[in-house]
Amino acid sequence: MRHRIAAASAATLLCLVGTAGVAAAQPSSLYAPSALVFTLAQGDDATHSTVVRASTLSCAPTAQGTHPDPQAACAALNATGGALDRLLASPNPDRACPMHYAPVTVTADGVWKGSRVAWKHTFSNSCVMSATLNGNAVFAF
Repeated sequence: MRHRIAAASAATLLCLVGTAGVAAAQPSSLYAPSALVFTLAQGDDATHSTVVRASTLSCAPTAQGTHPDPQAACAALNATGGALDRLLASPNPDRACPMHYAPVTVTADGVWKGSRVAWKHTFSNSCVMSATLNGNAVFAF
């Protein structure tokens, strides 16, 4: 009789452990996480530059964060598939920028649709940055 009780207890314990493992493997949300921190810094090296502005953006399940227009920024990121290099355009030829070197670096760090993002781009000055980003909502903070 003892062996039956022990066997039944062991079987019950294995079933409970198995179902607990399955429950833990289920996703907590239907959306992959998308949360980014954007910075704009004066200097050509993001680690030693002075951060002038920063903004947070979360796009799933709804657009929110400290970004002034999270809906437009999330729409722009979705349009590029999260490829931040695709936000960079050829500088507007109708806009003349001075040829002085005062570097500005923009960064994006976080997670986009479940994938880690660590991106930076340095412009020769803020005028070139504005002309290249061409009014894109992502870095308009």
